[in-house]
Amino acid sequence: MAIKGSLKEASLPDVLQLLAMGQKTGCLSIADRSNFGYIYFEKGRISYASIVNRRDRLGDILVKHGKITEEQLDAAIHRQGKERDKKLGQILVSQQVITQEDLERYMRVQIEESVYYLFTWTQGTFNFEAEVRPEQQDFLVSINPESLLLEGARRVDEWSLIEKKIPSFDLIFVLDKDRLAISEAKLTDAQQRLLPLLDGSRDVNQVIEDSGLGEFEIGKGLYGLITAGFLHRAGRTTSPADVQATDARVEEHRNLGIAFYRTGMLDEAAREFRRVAELRASDPSAHFFLGLVALRQARWREAMEALRLAAERGGSRPAVLHNLGLAYEQLGRLSEAEAAYAEAAARARTDARIYLGWGIVALKQGDFASAAGRLDRAKELFGEVQPATWFWARTLAAASAGEFELAEELAEQGAEAYPSHAVLQNNLAVLKELAGELQLAEALIRGARKNEPSLPQLSKNLGDLAYRASRYDEAWEAYHRAVELAPELGDDVYFKLGNIAYKRNERELAVQLWRRALELNPKHELVKANLDTLSALS
Repeated sequence: MAIKGSLKEASLPDVLQLLAMGQKTGCLSIADRSNFGYIYFEKGRISYASIVNRRDRLGDILVKHGKITEEQLDAAIHRQGKERDKKLGQILVSQQVITQEDLERYMRVQIEESVYYLFTWTQGTFNFEAEVRPEQQDFLVSINPESLLLEGARRVDEWSLIEKKIPSFDLIFVLDKDRLAISEAKLTDAQQRLLPLLDGSRDVNQVIEDSGLGEFEIGKGLYGLITAGFLHRAGRTTSPADVQATDARVEEHRNLGIAFYRTGMLDEAAREFRRVAELRASDPSAHFFLGLVALRQARWREAMEALRLAAERGGSRPAVLHNLGLAYEQLGRLSEAEAAYAEAAARARTDARIYLGWGIVALKQGDFASAAGRLDRAKELFGEVQPATWFWARTLAAASAGEFELAEELAEQGAEAYPSHAVLQNNLAVLKELAGELQLAEALIRGARKNEPSLPQLSKNLGDLAYRASRYDEAWEAYHRAVELAPELGDDVYFKLGNIAYKRNERELAVQLWRRALELNPKHELVKANLDTLSALS
């Protein structure tokens, strides 16, 4: 997909971040009225940048840093006029004014400054062409864009101060010539260049265009003149009004949003799709993608609301209903999830993913027969390869229906198909434990915990096996690991921890653990009996 759009809608730092994260190679061109710049990328890192129709800044940078004098620069520029095939930097090195190391160092500075300058452009367009590399450049760099984005953020902070004086580019300013004439204030070169343009007829946009300078440089110049009292607001060219969104603008936001979404930049993607929704409230796809972003970020209620809007506004496609069903399921609204999945299945009778989700909803509702039927239909549609989630759901449906032989067979198939999937290995271990194959069950759980040490249920199940074998120290360690990962894991863990503490003659600790179990399950009769017995003995 081409990455292009308007700088009014997507900032250049966001575009650079997108290209860096995608490790792109190619040329990003930026056009702002008569100004044109480009930034080259090599595997996500900046290799070159420049601005067309702008005086070569290398000489200015060298003078600024005290590496050469103005006279040396003028002499090099004069010689360059005769030797047009040579670059300024080459001439300065050949004249032994600077070293090759100096040239490379300040060429890097020049490239960085070009990028910073481009950060100030907030109007115009950008376009990225993949696999395009700079021509006839002897010196390329490899700069991580993140380092430039940090400095760019600082400059944005400066622009936020400027915006307080210049909140809109349609403002017209007039110069107080009399006050300036009697003032001893020293103006910058940029401000001197602006003076003839501040005649009360041009707005800021026109001043930028006529000056040939960038917005940041113009903004700083105007900010100083306004603060010093030399400029006064004289009106504006247009009054603020809602502008009808064009198809092109909507597509720019949509394309950027999709690009951000595919790169995993979810917050940026959400911002672009919100802009689409603002520009065209009736657009169902914007709400659909907002729902997808929220799902990936586990913001279930937000996902539900966005997907409901997508469905209401003409987007009742199977994909919308499928994801809406998932959002309802995660919120525990199973009857609504059932309805959404049923409608999705009616519209897409050959979509295996819909039948998988629909089967899981039936499983959570306790309708094991329907779950089995829907999951078996999903298997037919998936073909030879079923996802890990299918094995998890189908095994659980069989076990819940009392079909333990089928459940064990399915669990073995899943564990074989996905040997590193901790949940599937755990399911098989539980069924092996029920079948009395305790050593095999423990080996499976240990292997699964090695692959996924952060899954609390694995530590809990390992503790159960050790507890059952009277290996209480091992059980204690495993249970503690489980509750560290999930403090609300269940009353059974705290009940057994209390029992182990009691066996160690740590009665106060045992009481604390049993009371915690009772908090989680006030109807736990064994815990009540233990506490009553201990109270009677004390």
